[in-house]
Amino acid sequence: MIPEPPVPETSVLAIASHVVSGHVGNKIAVFVLQSLGCDVSALNTVQFSNHTGYRRVKGTKLSAQEITDLWDGLKNCHLDGFDMMLSGYVPGAAGVEAVGRIAQELKANAASKPGSFFWVLDPVMGDNGKIYVAEDVVPAYRSLIHHADLILPNQFEAELLSGVKITDSASLERAVEVLHDTYNLPHIVITSVSLPLRSASQTPSSTRPASPTQSQPPSTPTMSVVGSTRTSDRKPRLFTIQFPVFNAYFSGTGDMFAALMVVRMREAVTYSASDKTQHTESWLSPDDVEPTSLPLARAAEKVLASMHEVLERTCEHMPSGLAAAVTRLATRRGVSEDVVRADSEAMHLLKSQAAELKLSRNLGCLREPTLTYRAEKM
Repeated sequence: MIPEPPVPETSVLAIASHVVSGHVGNKIAVFVLQSLGCDVSALNTVQFSNHTGYRRVKGTKLSAQEITDLWDGLKNCHLDGFDMMLSGYVPGAAGVEAVGRIAQELKANAASKPGSFFWVLDPVMGDNGKIYVAEDVVPAYRSLIHHADLILPNQFEAELLSGVKITDSASLERAVEVLHDTYNLPHIVITSVSLPLRSASQTPSSTRPASPTQSQPPSTPTMSVVGSTRTSDRKPRLFTIQFPVFNAYFSGTGDMFAALMVVRMREAVTYSASDKTQHTESWLSPDDVEPTSLPLARAAEKVLASMHEVLERTCEHMPSGLAAAVTRLATRRGVSEDVVRADSEAMHLLKSQAAELKLSRNLGCLREPTLTYRAEKM
């Protein structure tokens, strides 16, 4: 039996990149959101043959004016009634500003009914210390993130937005404080923190059961998600979730995280212990709600559960998928498989294909994941 959607009827405007083949950007977001019961309108900021990790790509990017034109077209047909908006990769500062104007317009339209619109912003700028967008995109995001309800930067992007170099738990907490206080951001999730963090489960005062990776020394490499929902006086309520890292490189994981977060945040707020949360501006919980009881924490737990299961299934399929791809290419070229394996460029392309996220045949991972990794108070 197919389970009921986890959220009430929800209309989402998804603004991100699109690829013909593979799973990144809106190619992931639309599938995930629709699989979990959302009605999705996709505004694709780029149209590429495949993601750029292949190191070969063809396609086009939308200009800021083209983004605006598509939005105007929706409005002209009264197709602009959205409950949520998810924005991801946008090429160029002018495009970022155009997307920001769309979000501001939607928020203004919903101002008379608090909680009726929620913007999830993934400020795609770079990773691992490297910016892979134009330099003027960074100040463009800084100028508009105060309009967002939830932002999903990785560690490097959190540094760019906050101006705080994250080197330990103290600087991480400082970065979150700056984002809450300077930009009045309601919710923050830093999606990939590569620092050892101390959680409440590692102190004698904790009474909440810890997740496996937090209650014992990890036997495999781990990373953390760090989240916070601010209080009424802009103070952080920090939690962390540790999870194991797979020995593989995937593209599109941030896009999957963001799409899942849209659904699970909506779900957590809808069924929150406080019935008023979904009718408050930006879905802010009362100040007495503990970090691990926040809808944001509950949502992140489910998101990571789905992520882990999908990545695990992808890893399991990669060897056979790669072997089949090598055989196909060898047959097409009329050469031996050893010749193909000696071709480094061809093998990079085939490995990139084998590492594409396996979503369509793993719907159960998206809809009903097994919760394994739990939020812990920092």
